[in-house]
Amino acid sequence: MDHDLVDRVVATAVAVVAGGAISSNGHGNISIHEPGSDEIYFTAAPSLKSLSASGIARVGLDGSLREGELPPINGAVVAMHTAMYADREDVGCVIHTHSPFATAYAVANRRIDCWIEALAMFGLAEGVPVARYAPRGSDEAVANIRDAVLPGNPAVLLANHGVLVFHRTPELAVLVGGVVEEAAQASLNAGLVGGPVPIPPEMRAAALQRAMAFADAGTQTV
Repeated sequence: MDHDLVDRVVATAVAVVAGGAISSNGHGNISIHEPGSDEIYFTAAPSLKSLSASGIARVGLDGSLREGELPPINGAVVAMHTAMYADREDVGCVIHTHSPFATAYAVANRRIDCWIEALAMFGLAEGVPVARYAPRGSDEAVANIRDAVLPGNPAVLLANHGVLVFHRTPELAVLVGGVVEEAAQASLNAGLVGGPVPIPPEMRAAALQRAMAFADAGTQTV
């Protein structure tokens, strides 16, 4: 295996756990794909907590195991990872978790709207859609995910299951997962004081433009 890629997968798992957008048992899976490669490095361990190199498998984009171990229950969800790489050439990392607040929306089969500015800033101006439920790892489940994903949007809720995020780099995928969880938590808390209010559509575009302007400006130093 490529030790650098193994280290990146482990570091990504550490970042997910540290960020808190994960269930108490740490269940989830991560994959990383290098541009031009026909394979992914995939977490095949039961938990992302305390993940080690032995819990990572090298898997072809066709789903075939090339190196390592891949238990059937983990192998069943490889297809939803490889589907994202097939459909989105810019995707370099896919993360699946059962982060508590976002998964509450998935279990309710309710989409997350653009309630917080960070969603608009990180490509989720249309919120987070919900993919219809189908049995774990089935062709129907993967088709439902593909049908639900919005163009350019880096996240989707999996009905009665959890959350799937995907982005150019592991760092951005972790960030998006955290933003989705934050939005879900904020909206549930807002229910105590009248309910969440979506940002007006025209202001969502403005938030993204401001974020891009900040990025272009760079960091000021003295």
